[in-house]
Amino acid sequence: MIALLVLLSLLFLWVLVSDRLARWSITAPITFAVAGMLLSGGDDPVVAIDMDTHTFQRGLELVLAVMLFTDATEARDYAPRLRGSVGMGRLLGIALPASLVLAVLAGALVFPGTGWWLLAVAALVVMPMDLAPVLMFLRDTRVPLRVRAALNIEGGFNDGLISPLFVFCVANIVSAEGDTFADLVLNALKGVVFATIVGSVLGYLASVAVRWSFEHHWAKTANLRFAALALPFLAYSASVLIDGNGFVAAFVAGLWYANTVLVVGGESLVLVEDIGHLLALSVWYAFGALTTQAFNGGHVPQLLAYAVLVLIVARFVPVVASLARSDFTRPERVAIGWLGPRGVTSIVFAVLAYLQLPSDEADFVVNVTAATVLLSVILHGATAEPLARWFARHPQPAEPAAGSDR
Repeated sequence: MIALLVLLSLLFLWVLVSDRLARWSITAPITFAVAGMLLSGGDDPVVAIDMDTHTFQRGLELVLAVMLFTDATEARDYAPRLRGSVGMGRLLGIALPASLVLAVLAGALVFPGTGWWLLAVAALVVMPMDLAPVLMFLRDTRVPLRVRAALNIEGGFNDGLISPLFVFCVANIVSAEGDTFADLVLNALKGVVFATIVGSVLGYLASVAVRWSFEHHWAKTANLRFAALALPFLAYSASVLIDGNGFVAAFVAGLWYANTVLVVGGESLVLVEDIGHLLALSVWYAFGALTTQAFNGGHVPQLLAYAVLVLIVARFVPVVASLARSDFTRPERVAIGWLGPRGVTSIVFAVLAYLQLPSDEADFVVNVTAATVLLSVILHGATAEPLARWFARHPQPAEPAAGSDR
């Protein structure tokens, strides 16, 4: 109860000064992370948070489920902006796998002797994007629309694609001796298939029901916001009950529900988006508390080197290379490649790994995540505004009809 009181008080105070802090590039994630470090970190915290509980783990999973749902709905909303462009297929089909491979290789280079499965888990934790730290950049009209659309769609889909791989790799580390690799692969595939079925069925039925209710004037958009809020929780819970992947189920349900949003209006998502932002801030607070436990074992130069390689080489090179000869100009390709901020998805994955992996492996994942996310907050937060100013001074060629909003 004390932790809840602190979080809500902090939220209230931050809202009062949010615009003033924004001038200094102090965002809500930064504020809550610092508060977590000061109030709940260390050996004798002012506000203790027990992370080693089943309830805490389920709570984190639900936060990610809500975020994946909203990402899916937003990604589908931006998709018409890039219709006819080959860029998105390359970002998700070429750049993302290449980035994961490079992140694993970077880990092997910086941390020689570390197991490949653990390096894979670390790569899957630190590679997903979270656009919250650069949210103002995505709303900035000085930035070409197709750049913002590409980042939104990529950010919406990449964590949904990565989540089943993360679950699979963690299972390979913590699996019982009797489980063979084939058993783990089969279980992972079953989880994805069950989740896809659950997400599709619930998402389709919810879409039909909500549209029918709206078109026959049985419910107003204001009330339908509660339906959108309930859907990711329903999809996650139903999938987990049958041993499916709750993350995938929530994401798939969001893809189906996105079509309904086009009919009933974007206002129907306001509540679930606001709840998602609030839950995300609680994750940033927990990250701040967990970060104080990082770096205790030393190896700070190695951790920073890994973070630099992940944020710059593993992200930038595959993205820019994959978008060559696409509709994007060179400055746009550079901007998309550079802006790959890390945040809540990485934090949730790291905490889940911390709760499931043996202590040494858990500490390793927390350390690399802390270094990567903290460096990302600094680098991407400091460069978003200069990038927007650069685009304002250097207008890009008109977007093709398929990718414009004219």
